Amino acid sequence: MKKGLTLLLLVLTLILAACTDQQPSSQSEEEASEETATEEATEEATEETSAEQTSQASDADIPAAVDKPLKIAAIMEFSTGTFASQYVSGLEAQVAKFGGEVQIYNANNDLSQMANHLQTAINQDVDGILIDHGRAEALNQGVEEALEKGIPVVTFDNDITVDGVTAISQDDYSLAWGTLKQLAQDIDGEGNIVYVWAGGFTPLERRNVIYEAFLEHYPNVEEIARFGSVSNNTALDSQNQMEAVLKKYPEEGSIDAVFAPYDEFAKGVTRAIQQAGRDEIKVYGIDLSDEDLQIMQAENSPWVTTAATDPAEVAGVQVRFLYQKIAGEETPSIYALDPSVVNVSDLPDESVTMADVGQHIEGWGSPNAARSPWMDALEAKNGQ
Repeated sequence: MKKGLTLLLLVLTLILAACTDQQPSSQSEEEASEETATEEATEEATEETSAEQTSQASDADIPAAVDKPLKIAAIMEFSTGTFASQYVSGLEAQVAKFGGEVQIYNANNDLSQMANHLQTAINQDVDGILIDHGRAEALNQGVEEALEKGIPVVTFDNDITVDGVTAISQDDYSLAWGTLKQLAQDIDGEGNIVYVWAGGFTPLERRNVIYEAFLEHYPNVEEIARFGSVSNNTALDSQNQMEAVLKKYPEEGSIDAVFAPYDEFAKGVTRAIQQAGRDEIKVYGIDLSDEDLQIMQAENSPWVTTAATDPAEVAGVQVRFLYQKIAGEETPSIYALDPSVVNVSDLPDESVTMADVGQHIEGWGSPNAARSPWMDALEAKNGQ
């Protein structure tokens, strides 16, 4: 068999060589030039035709319901803090990529005002509604009315569970456990800690479930102080409250750590600890922004660990689910983004921003979540 194959290859080689010898060894410069020009023109025409066909196919793949400028309403319980500002930027960026327009409604921590904003958006016949935080007791009626009018709704970090709504979250249970596990390891499972917390906010209540379980799991960890409030200046309020705790426990070593499951809490307590010169106290937070990164990376910063998702990407996922709904696609009832634990020790010596975190923290970001194939075409059509 091998001998036959070898013989066949030898014969083919001789035939090809003979054919080659029979061809002219060279062409005139004029003939070569003409052939080259013809080939280039053919290739160019083929490429143009192919690009045109691809463009036409891409446009055809975009659902008609989203292939136009859409009006989107974003109803927010509050917009204070750097997490919220980056979340808003993410909303605006993703809607703009799709050629739409988003109107931000900020309720300033007033649930009744939030319900009023929701009603305003419904009355304006917007194409879709995004809801950030809030409570079901204040918003369910408006959400149901929106759905009855054919306006799709996607929520973030609240307790709304109305049929037909997609609710996304940061997986608050994993966020809390990721940070608390690191805290337990750092204090070797025993010590005195301070807890910053406020009720009435769904993500904080979910994180509290894990915190209570954490205390049961680590009986040698003692909570010696608890405080917290969410206001229009949460960071400053937290700083003042932490200063009072530090005065109550002035001895070095009397406090081992602070669990602050919201970055505005963490910023406030970090500043109080720094100003008191109590850098032996370590802070464990939740959420991350460019400002948070600056604080964490400062020399001898008490804030050593946080668990987070990218707020801009959270917003992008929420917008993409909404556009999928408008396009008539099936979307899940719930979707949780996978958080990452960010330790200062995992970051380089030079300062990094949110744009750089993915280079140092494995699994950071979810750029392909809730992305349909036609979305690339829609973004390209709108020059994004």
